[in-house]
Amino acid sequence: MTVFADVQPVRSLAGQAYARLREAIDAGELRPGMRLREEDLATRLEMSRTPLREAVRRLEAEGFFTRDSRTLVVMTLDHQAVSELYAMREVLEGTVAAFAARHASEGDVALMRDLHAIEAGLLTRPQELARHNERFHSALNGAAHNRYLLKALNALRDARALLGSSTLLDADRAGQAHAEHDAIVSAIEARDPIRAEAAARDHIRAAGRERLRRLMQAS
Repeated sequence: MTVFADVQPVRSLAGQAYARLREAIDAGELRPGMRLREEDLATRLEMSRTPLREAVRRLEAEGFFTRDSRTLVVMTLDHQAVSELYAMREVLEGTVAAFAARHASEGDVALMRDLHAIEAGLLTRPQELARHNERFHSALNGAAHNRYLLKALNALRDARALLGSSTLLDADRAGQAHAEHDAIVSAIEARDPIRAEAAARDHIRAAGRERLRRLMQAS
């Protein structure tokens, strides 16, 4: 019983460390390619190395961290991985839009339209726009009313955390995305699943092209 009591707090702290490191990756505080030392992370999280190491092992297994010699590195997605990720996003998010055209309630449609209107006022505030974009896509995903699609999209969301800063930080891309969102919502309002899927696929393809352009510039 004593051993069990000793193990439980460590596991609880490891879970906390994992959650806080994931939040840091999602927020862009730990960026792709960043080199890290476990002692620095332990100081950042204000905890001992034992629970931290358990959290790091889990993040390594999930593909968020890798090692270069003894140094911990936040994983960077290469050109092929980014292409594969956006290919899957195109399939899944196109399907989401088609399902939403069939199954969205009037409330779902009103919410998407309201979020799109708010988006128009954020086009010159890129950081806020990037956060708002997640809310728009969350509403769109919910409007599909399919729990299995949501699970698949959540798995892709984990990988998207390794892409780095949002493409919406570029003013031209932000304006294009706003127009693309309008096309998606308009097709859903018209209850046209074919047009909705095509609009969503166009949107993801455009985002993917911008992401790959940035990747080539960086290399």
